[in-house]
Amino acid sequence: MPLIRRATRDDLALSSREFALLARLSTPQKIQKFINAIPANHEAGGETILSVREVLRQRRAHCIEGAFVAACALWVHGEPPLVMHMDCAPSDWPHVVALYRRGGAWGAISKTNGAVLRFRDPVYRTLRELAMSYFHEYSDKAGRKTLRSHSAAFDLRKIDPALWITRETACAEVNDRLAALRHYLLVTSVQQRLLSPRDAFEREVAKVVEYPRKA
Repeated sequence: MPLIRRATRDDLALSSREFALLARLSTPQKIQKFINAIPANHEAGGETILSVREVLRQRRAHCIEGAFVAACALWVHGEPPLVMHMDCAPSDWPHVVALYRRGGAWGAISKTNGAVLRFRDPVYRTLRELAMSYFHEYSDKAGRKTLRSHSAAFDLRKIDPALWITRETACAEVNDRLAALRHYLLVTSVQQRLLSPRDAFEREVAKVVEYPRKA
């Protein structure tokens, strides 16, 4: 079936209120500001992969959940709902961002609780350049740089909206599909052995979060 260029409310099976909210997010900057204002999903009750509807209802999100919302908002405004999956060493967690293009260059909308893995302006000529912009700050609690690879841009129009926009349970199939995409290495095994850990000051700064976990 042909891919729908601009998603309507009926295409997405959203309520009038849900669709109107996304329709107000008319630029990547507005989308980023909106997902920044959604509290971090600390998954206190266990792992979640919330759909767009559930993020809007529960008002919490982590990276892939924020990427779903961002991609959906872009689609409402006639831009393809593209995402990129970034994989890492076993000591850390993968990251997913929504992609957009301006003037032939890539930018990213990103939901994260820290300060450094967020929005990227559309100044990157390739997805590798964009992924590498996250490399230095992408580290585990021990300060080891953990980012290893990135996927190509994946168009979420290839997946039934019911699986990532309106699903009431975890969007596990979509998460698995993104994780299974072909990934492109950012560093070689030799380069990995030469990586310097982030210093004590950088590790301390990395502890600053927007939404602390409640005791």
